[in-house]
Amino acid sequence: MSSIGVGLRKEHYPYLRKGEPVRISWFEAITENYMDTQGRPLEMLESVRKNFPVALHGVSLSILGGTFPDKKYIQRWKELIQRIDPFLVSDHLCWTEQSGNYLHDLLPFPFTKEFLEFAIERAEQVQEILGRRILLENVSTYLSFPQSEMSEWEFISELSKKSGCGILLDINNIYVNSINHGFSASEYLSSIPWENVGQIHIAGHTDTGEFLFDTHSRPVAKEVWDLFSSFSDRIRGIPILLEWDEDIPSFPEMEEEALKAKFILGSLTK
Repeated sequence: MSSIGVGLRKEHYPYLRKGEPVRISWFEAITENYMDTQGRPLEMLESVRKNFPVALHGVSLSILGGTFPDKKYIQRWKELIQRIDPFLVSDHLCWTEQSGNYLHDLLPFPFTKEFLEFAIERAEQVQEILGRRILLENVSTYLSFPQSEMSEWEFISELSKKSGCGILLDINNIYVNSINHGFSASEYLSSIPWENVGQIHIAGHTDTGEFLFDTHSRPVAKEVWDLFSSFSDRIRGIPILLEWDEDIPSFPEMEEEALKAKFILGSLTK
């Protein structure tokens, strides 16, 4: 059975400090929230780490950005890894920075052979510096490029196979992109090398009426749970995380939503 985790959010610090019951198995911490502080956030992360496995998930690596590697950033990242000893380390397959300017968004790129070789080189470089495997996550996007020479799943599959990095597979992002760009989410999930998938993300999105927006502000959509259920045989045994970053509910409510994944996987084995 897969282990189920949730994001470590400041809104839930008081609940966790009280030692209230926790039914999920692990926590995921946003790397940047803890690598630049020696104060209470880091103390909270270390407190949680004493009792639970922790994954570190970054949002600012900008692996396809113009200024790379950011030696100061990677050094602070490496120090946090050594301090927390996470069971997984991940970031996003995207760019967030250009010419030293951080745009604070997970930005898309064309799926070309040139970008593939570029991404392979960058992933190998990061893993060599850190001395460990990283996972890279497929991101939600709102535009596509006519220059693309392959599908998103072909790109991420080849990147994983050739660089040795793992895949953090976000099923909500796949569904969002499938609607926004008009491809088959099932074809995507059928085509990736599941042996390289090291973690699953699920989350809620918002339907704007014109496109789907990856907001992480509500429960997981039925369509995403349906995809999750359809590929349960391949998902089973992979760590699963519920992301919820806006309009965050109480910890028990968020935990209940996350544990739906365990119920789905369990019910399908009976």
